[in-house]
Amino acid sequence: MSNLRTSDESLTPLRALVRTGWILPAAVFAVLLCWVSGQARGAVFWPETFTLDNGLQVVVVPNHRAPVVTHMVWYKVGAADKAPGKSGIAHFLEHLMFKGTDKVSAGEFSIMVARNGGRENAFTSQDYTAYFQSVARDRLELMMELEADRMANLRLSDDKVLPERKVILEERHMRTDNDPAARLEESVQASLYQNHPYGAPIIGWEHEIKALSTKDALDFYNLYYAPNNAILIVSGDITAEELKPLAEKYYGVIPARSVPPRVRPREPAQKTARRVVLKDQRVRQPSWSRTYLAPSYASVTKEEKTSPHALEVLTEILGGGTTSRLYRSLVVEKGVAVSAGAYYEGARLDGGSLILYGTPPPGGSLPGLETAVTEELRELFEGGVTDEDVEKAKQRLRAEAIYARDSLFNPGRVLGTALTAGRSIADVEDWPDHITAVSTAEVLAAARAVLRNEISVTGELLPDAAVDSVTGDPGS
Repeated sequence: MSNLRTSDESLTPLRALVRTGWILPAAVFAVLLCWVSGQARGAVFWPETFTLDNGLQVVVVPNHRAPVVTHMVWYKVGAADKAPGKSGIAHFLEHLMFKGTDKVSAGEFSIMVARNGGRENAFTSQDYTAYFQSVARDRLELMMELEADRMANLRLSDDKVLPERKVILEERHMRTDNDPAARLEESVQASLYQNHPYGAPIIGWEHEIKALSTKDALDFYNLYYAPNNAILIVSGDITAEELKPLAEKYYGVIPARSVPPRVRPREPAQKTARRVVLKDQRVRQPSWSRTYLAPSYASVTKEEKTSPHALEVLTEILGGGTTSRLYRSLVVEKGVAVSAGAYYEGARLDGGSLILYGTPPPGGSLPGLETAVTEELRELFEGGVTDEDVEKAKQRLRAEAIYARDSLFNPGRVLGTALTAGRSIADVEDWPDHITAVSTAEVLAAARAVLRNEISVTGELLPDAAVDSVTGDPGS
């Protein structure tokens, strides 16, 4: 029952599971590229799909290498779908979904999965909540029975809810309040979004968590946990033909309900750069980041002068491992950083972000690192990018599609993230082809559209006694 607040929470679907920076032997890399380029257009996971009469979308990703499956249920509701004053409610309900039904007592769900040789968990993002079990193929029907039961029959009372609220508060204290880097990231996100609920943390603000009630949880459950607001994804040793009777037996009998449309406050046009500085005596290694607002795959419009696919290629060129421009310039050539890179978060429903980051060496300074980043961006704008750099980046990105197939969990995570953000299976399957089509001119246009200070927040993490990089004053 974890809140997976990691970088893959909002990375683009195919990159959510595979981070760049790995190095392949040249011969192996060449073989993989030939393999990718030789595949039929629009082939990544080759999923099969159907929809039940009650609106539940079912996606099957056959993989017959072993007699095991991963069974997932994704709900199209996340932390950003909260009502005012109810931050953390989606994550709260994620925990409470393990508190039992009339058939299964509190805590018994996880015990039954373990007794049957499986593993299970759940995770919440800004746009979705998901639950999964990985089990032997012959235990799949039991998992479907259990998951369908709690989709329709969750039972909550104060004696179950209020102790779990304390657990979540402790989780917040451990993961955020006691972690300077997490506190800085929380403040950066709150500064980045001036009106949109993405500015509130997934786990919630402490004072609002304390006020969440049993009624709040049940109201949220009854409003959003319906089959017509969910996606069932099964990856592994099964076909759609084999799964459909089971899906109809366990999920098909749950009635559809009216679910409110996702109407969220829009972010205004931003015109002012912001900076967040956090000093803490526990910090031993300073770090720097700059987060820019960017369109996501789901939010980009025809009027915008950039494409998420071009942003993928741009990010790979700027910060995709030890051959990237930022790493070569800041770490290898200038020595102002011991690490540097970039990543693009493009899987969200209402917009994404592009992040640059770096860590100075012992005795180095954040101002020196930031100056070097600024110089590198100026060279990018003035000199552009080469066709060779763009092609190499596209090759690395296409090769990543292969690695996303390597487990049973990855296809479900990629497809679920995309589908709950309003995208389609075709969007995921055609991703390598769209990457191939990105031009050098589109990459530079994407850089100029997104890498603008007025839509950014700079974050600085400093030891408590460090000199303030903004004012020059000693830290308190």
